[in-house]
Amino acid sequence: MKIDLTDTTASKINKALVQGRRAIGTPAVGMVLTMVIVTDEENAYDAIKAAEEASHEHPSRTLVVIKRLARSPRDRTTSRLDAEVRVGADAGTGETVILRTYGEVSDHADSVVLPLLLPDAPVVVWWPADAPEVPAKDPLGALAQRRITDLYAVERPLEAMAGRARAYTPGDTDLAWTRLTPWRSMLAAALDQARVPIISAAVESEADNPAAELLARWLEARLKVNVDRVESAGPVVTAVRLGTANGEIVIDRPEGPLATLTLPDQPPRTLALKVRPTSELIAEELRRLDADEMYAIALRGEATKETPSHV
Repeated sequence: MKIDLTDTTASKINKALVQGRRAIGTPAVGMVLTMVIVTDEENAYDAIKAAEEASHEHPSRTLVVIKRLARSPRDRTTSRLDAEVRVGADAGTGETVILRTYGEVSDHADSVVLPLLLPDAPVVVWWPADAPEVPAKDPLGALAQRRITDLYAVERPLEAMAGRARAYTPGDTDLAWTRLTPWRSMLAAALDQARVPIISAAVESEADNPAAELLARWLEARLKVNVDRVESAGPVVTAVRLGTANGEIVIDRPEGPLATLTLPDQPPRTLALKVRPTSELIAEELRRLDADEMYAIALRGEATKETPSHV
């Protein structure tokens, strides 16, 4: 069910949500969090689709804030809020409210979002494209326990990574880091099997890949060795090589959903290592809302106190 509201208010939107739930016969609110997506028209469709798919695992109220650009001096002085309320089959397993702000309302989007947050529920803010320099100090970011950005969406990701490191606040995370979860799990399992000291390491990827840089920094922090960055044809991270006295531990995924794991004195084995869609990345981030200390370590390139036997 969809309800369109023009030149509306937060109070009228809340009433429309109640009306929609009653119309489809589900008056009780069974959602576990509020997700706020701050985006533009170009990226809104894909972001909403990913959030709705993730809501099957995490039923949530999704508030999509689209700040409309002024086309004339009059538009800059005209304040207006339009909304589209989606409930039932049109909103995954939760509720979706698309908020289009005009004029001065765009500068105070937090005042629109605040009355629409679910009471006593965590808040997650996601910027699919343009994120603020300091997410935690952004008016919308300040409302959240978890703030999600994506270095893949910026023109110069490694420069942006340096800024994110300086601005890091517990609760910040990035989908470039989330994309590494299968790699990190596979590397940890491989080292548990090998049980040998690592004396060298290399990460292969396309140039300026932010996930590869985070992976290299994580390995440096955990293994206490220098990690070489090797440029490959891609896509994304294509291989990790860990040198030992007995030979190399290699995870190689040049393309496709399969990778080859090679351990010293063992036959190669094939493992699943696909590139996951955005909906799966968002669903993973919503499973934990506390601070991700390992992301902070990888982002800043900090060394950890653990011994280098495990990652």
